[in-house]
Amino acid sequence: MSAKLIDGKAIAARIRDEIRDDVRRLREETGITPGLTAVLVGDDPASLSYVRSKRKACLEIGMNSDVLELPAHTTQQELEAVVDRLNADRAVHGILIQLPLPNQIQEAPILERIDPRKDVDGFHPVNVGKLALGMETFVPCTPAGVVELLMRSGIDPSGKLAVIVGRSNIVGRPLAALLSRKGKGGDATVVICHSRTKDLAAETRRADILVAAMGKPGTIRADMVKPGAVVVDVGVNRVEDASSPKGYRLVGDVDFERVREVASAITPVPGGVGPMTIAMLLANTLKAARLQASVK
Repeated sequence: MSAKLIDGKAIAARIRDEIRDDVRRLREETGITPGLTAVLVGDDPASLSYVRSKRKACLEIGMNSDVLELPAHTTQQELEAVVDRLNADRAVHGILIQLPLPNQIQEAPILERIDPRKDVDGFHPVNVGKLALGMETFVPCTPAGVVELLMRSGIDPSGKLAVIVGRSNIVGRPLAALLSRKGKGGDATVVICHSRTKDLAAETRRADILVAAMGKPGTIRADMVKPGAVVVDVGVNRVEDASSPKGYRLVGDVDFERVREVASAITPVPGGVGPMTIAMLLANTLKAARLQASVK
């Protein structure tokens, strides 16, 4: 029997409808329209597509949004000046720096320069620290989307063993903090695996909830999954496909067709975690606008 398909696209659509109503209510009550500005350095086609899709999502629910496209030769000082200007702009509630940045720019100082109250990506050390301490803060969008996806699918992590394959600061580590914290969406026992884990299959076979976030196609095979486990695939990888008009297709880190015969529930790629990431970005932007206006 095939696993239940967790439809991230449908769940994200419902969340966006909820946020649209909240944005309208905030505008009517305070005159404030949440605003997000994305900054793109260089002309990478994939990055450009990402930031434009985020801008489109904002506009569709009534938020203001802008994309600043800077040349690839932009210097550290020039980008810092842009961040300073956005920090001071009261109409900009959320700032998103599209990563990766060109080699001549140091990433950490740029992310640290963003006002923590406008850090809708949740990458500022202040927000990272608050998350680690279990405090209210901005949570990175993909981990937040994974937890929301689970909860809205009726999958409560409480008391379960969650194994996360991948330890990045964008997904693995913050997701571990979320799933292990006290309260709704948390209370799981969490294991983080990575490229140095000695027996990856032995760890993944223990998981009640298995999250794949390695960025490598086919990392999780059917024989690595406990029967009845919930499998969340965060990976997005391009593989060559001559039958596709684009010459490639998108796949996750999980051998989807075989794993779905073992798992009880599974997210597809595309259409699983991806739409949730953008939905959580919208939620964080709304939260930032409320925070800066001191509106609950």
